[in-house]
Amino acid sequence: MTSTDPTERASSSRTYDIVVYGATGFVGRLTAAYLAEHAPAGTKIALAGRTRSRLESTRRALPAAAAEWPLLEADAADVDALRALAEATRVVITTVGPYAKYGLPLASVCAEAGTDYVDLTGEVLFARKSIDANHDVAQRTGARIIHSCGFDSIPSDIGVHVLHSAVAADDAGELTDTTLVVSSMRGGVSGGTVDSLRTQIEEVKKDGALRRLAARPYSLSPDRSLEPNLGRQSDVALVKGSDIAPGVRGWKAPFVMASYNTRVVRRSNSLRDWAYGKEFRYREVMSVGSSVASPLIAGAVSAGLGALVLGMTVLPKRVLDRVLPKPGDGPSPKAQESGHFTMDLYTTTTSGAHYRSRVKASGDPGYKATSVMLGESALALVHNRSELPDAAGVLTPATGLGDALVTRLRHAGFDIWAKKA
Repeated sequence: MTSTDPTERASSSRTYDIVVYGATGFVGRLTAAYLAEHAPAGTKIALAGRTRSRLESTRRALPAAAAEWPLLEADAADVDALRALAEATRVVITTVGPYAKYGLPLASVCAEAGTDYVDLTGEVLFARKSIDANHDVAQRTGARIIHSCGFDSIPSDIGVHVLHSAVAADDAGELTDTTLVVSSMRGGVSGGTVDSLRTQIEEVKKDGALRRLAARPYSLSPDRSLEPNLGRQSDVALVKGSDIAPGVRGWKAPFVMASYNTRVVRRSNSLRDWAYGKEFRYREVMSVGSSVASPLIAGAVSAGLGALVLGMTVLPKRVLDRVLPKPGDGPSPKAQESGHFTMDLYTTTTSGAHYRSRVKASGDPGYKATSVMLGESALALVHNRSELPDAAGVLTPATGLGDALVTRLRHAGFDIWAKKA
């Protein structure tokens, strides 16, 4: 039978299965190394970046399986080179950020070429621009443009996905108040993440309309006019554990990535025609322990987060450069190995039932664990097409990869489950 999937029909004419763009950067190297060790035999992989000499150096340091991988030169500002890259492969992985500066041309040529695309963005404004520029085009060509396939925002998006699946399997109603709690986490903040945050802060400082857009809880939704009116939803809040679910103790502090992750999860709900529920409210917080001091600690964390954003807003760049990690910097291999994260999600359904899910993994969240999530996302697009959701456009991990990614991550050592509480 002839396939009706445009990307599947074109796959036989593509030279590569996966191109890793930004392979010479810190996370790019980690992702390439992961693919060299874990990609199924026969997967055709190439490395891409601006400078051939740096690509050659990167390839030499990778596991032996990468020794013959082709090298492709393409500058982020050279649209013709990016288009040639996109047309040569089935999937593009890009770690080149800040995406607001460098990401849109590559995402756009992938959408036009019917090439699947995954990245690591945590930038609301970039994601919104990509949705506006690429969603309709990608739907027409069959491309899956899937942003945020790392610690931003797979644990959040997949955590709600498996939670919803468990509730639906039990016919227990729809999700209502749902909270992700970062129960434990150890890991560093990447220079790339900091640079992306700084770039977005600079954007909103110059434009009040962009500032308001970034602050809207449904800023990534397909059509805000169709969203439920649930009143004010605060993404940065102090929350009492008992207000989350029975048995949850202590006060919870704001989670630094909540302002982005929450919007991704809400987009997933919208793209699924509100399958999670029209009364679905979602927030993210982090545990600071359950002692009597937890309210004070949570308040201090909240104040510290506010001070960080204020500092990045008002302090000169030269001052920030002395104290913040630089793009391309990252922790030692030992530090990466010692990292970990555990995210627990709690919901109450419209039938009054309580459900819980968990996404847990070893490895520094922003580095080692992210390279696994990004690599497995690309491998799912190549090797699990029949298991993917029937969707195209600018998608989210849950709507573009769904159960295929859950299965791959479990096989990679992630602990992912959902059950009635």
